[in-house]
Amino acid sequence: MELILAVVIALVVAVAVTSGLVISGRKKKQLPPAEPPSTTPTITAPPAEPHVGDEAETPREEPRRTVEEVGLPTAEEAVETPAAVEDPVVAEAPPAPEIEVPEPTAGRLVRLRARLARSQNSLGKGLLTLLSREHLDEDTWEEIEETLLTADVGVAPTQELVERLRERVKVLGTRTPEELRGLLREELITLLGDYDRTVHTESPQDVPGVVMVVGVNGTGKTTTTGKLARVLVADGKSVVLGAADTFRAAAADQLQTWGDRVGARTVRGPEGGDPASIAYDAVKEGIAEKADVVLVDTAGRLHTKTGLMDELGKVKRVVEKHGPLDEILLVLDATTGQNGLIQARVFAEVVDITGIVLTKLDGTAKGGIVVAVQRELGVPVKLVGLGEGADDLAPFEPAAFVDALIGD
Repeated sequence: MELILAVVIALVVAVAVTSGLVISGRKKKQLPPAEPPSTTPTITAPPAEPHVGDEAETPREEPRRTVEEVGLPTAEEAVETPAAVEDPVVAEAPPAPEIEVPEPTAGRLVRLRARLARSQNSLGKGLLTLLSREHLDEDTWEEIEETLLTADVGVAPTQELVERLRERVKVLGTRTPEELRGLLREELITLLGDYDRTVHTESPQDVPGVVMVVGVNGTGKTTTTGKLARVLVADGKSVVLGAADTFRAAAADQLQTWGDRVGARTVRGPEGGDPASIAYDAVKEGIAEKADVVLVDTAGRLHTKTGLMDELGKVKRVVEKHGPLDEILLVLDATTGQNGLIQARVFAEVVDITGIVLTKLDGTAKGGIVVAVQRELGVPVKLVGLGEGADDLAPFEPAAFVDALIGD
C-alpha cells in the first residue's frame, strides 16, 4: 500500500512539473521582444531645389559661416594669378620679307666688266703681247695657239682663229697696238658666233612661258634659278618658281628664299617627292595666277645616266601637257673646263638644250670655255654668272665680253 501511494505521488509531481513548464513557455512567447538599439545613422534628405522664381531656403540648423571660416579664397585672392604660373608665351609671327627691287639687266655685263677683266686679262693681254712682236715666226704662232688652248677655247676653234689672224696680220703689214687690238677684237667676236641669245620666256599659247633649268648639283643651278627670277622681275615680269629638285634637301628652301626676296611664289612638295608632279603643279599655279614666267628647277644628280634621262624626260613630258617648253637652260660651272663639256654632252642627250648659263666666270675660269661649249652643243651662252652677289647674273653680250678680255 505504501508502494502504491508512493507511485501515485510521483506521478502527480511529474504532471505538475510538466504543466508548469508548458505554462512558463507560453508566457515567454506572448511577451514582445525587446527592440535592439538602432545602429543605422539618421539620413536627412537635402532641401529641395528651388523652382524658378523661388528663393532657396537656407537650413536653420547650421549658422552661416564666413569665407574665412570655410577657408575659400577671397575675391581679391581669386583674381590674383599665382606666382608659380607663368603667362603663356605667344610666338610672334615672323615679319614678311621685304621685297627687293633687282638691278636693271640692261648693260649689266658692262657694269660688271671690271670684275670680269680681273680674271680674264691674262688671255687678252697674252695674245696682244705675242701679236705685238716684231717678227711673228712659227714659234710665236705656236705660243699664240698654246695660249688659246690653255684658255679652254678648244682645238678646232683655236686652229680657226690662228689661221684667220695669220692671214690678216700678213695683209695688214704694219701692226700698231691699236690695229692689233681692233684686229683681235673682231676675230674673237666672230669666234663667239652670231647667235640669238634671248632668253625666251613668252609662250605662243595663252599660258605663261616655261623655262626648265638643268645641270649637275654643285654648279650653282638652284642659285642661278633664283637669280634668273630676279632678272625677269627686274624686266617687269611676274614669276612662279617650281622647286622640282627634291633630291637635295635644302634646294626647295634655298629657292623659296630667292623667290621671297623678289615676291615670286614658290611651289614645292615633300622632300624626295615626285619632281614631275611638282613641275606640273608649278605650271598649273602659274596659269591660275596669270604669271608671265614659270621657272622649274630640276634635280641634277648624275649617279646613273639612265636614271637622269628617265627623270628629266618625265619632267619635260609632264610640263608639256600644259604647253611647250619655251627654254631649257643648262647651267655649267665655268671653272670645270673640259669636265663641264662632258656634263654638257650628257644633258644634251637627255633634253633639247636651248641655252647655256656659265657660272663662276669671274673666278679661275678661262674665258675660252664660252667658245668651246657653244661649239660642243651648237647652242649659245645666254647668261653668265660673275660673282656671288644677287644681281651678278648678266645677259651674255659678246662685244662686252671681248672688251673685258683684251682691255682698253
